[in-house]
Amino acid sequence: MVMNKFSEQRLKEIDNVISRFPDGKQKSALLPVLHMAQEDFGGWLSVETMDYVASLLNILPIEVYEVATFYSMYNLKPVGKYVFEVCQTGPCMTRGSESIIQYIEEKLGIKAGETTSDGLFTLKTVECLAACGYAPMMQMGKSYKEHLTKEKVDSIIEECRNHAAKNN
Repeated sequence: MVMNKFSEQRLKEIDNVISRFPDGKQKSALLPVLHMAQEDFGGWLSVETMDYVASLLNILPIEVYEVATFYSMYNLKPVGKYVFEVCQTGPCMTRGSESIIQYIEEKLGIKAGETTSDGLFTLKTVECLAACGYAPMMQMGKSYKEHLTKEKVDSIIEECRNHAAKNN
């Protein structure tokens, strides 16, 4: 199996990140290096990719798995072009996130944790995104979508579909 490898430029960036920490503490660079790996290798972290990151940081693969499986920001299987991460903790639930999750599932024909057959959308439920005052809300890439309603969800989905169609 051909494994992904970072470019020379990316390896220099990784060395720079590692150099920010004291000798022997290269594990501290794990979160940013996992972000780089996910960005460079298709939006998700395969076991082979996580093993590669472990070798670069000179740590055990299990140390990478523990971190990658703990944080919802890392994808452990292929995801769609647009990932809807809907908050499902207390404040969002009391403001209707459960019905928003159900609506997205119905609208896209998938369940939480699944990706649409066209590869456009993945729906994830996540723990607190620290925007309780804007509930119900979700993260989509680097942006928050707040005070969600069915109409706002429809608009977001349509915007994503239009953007994808324009870029194909």
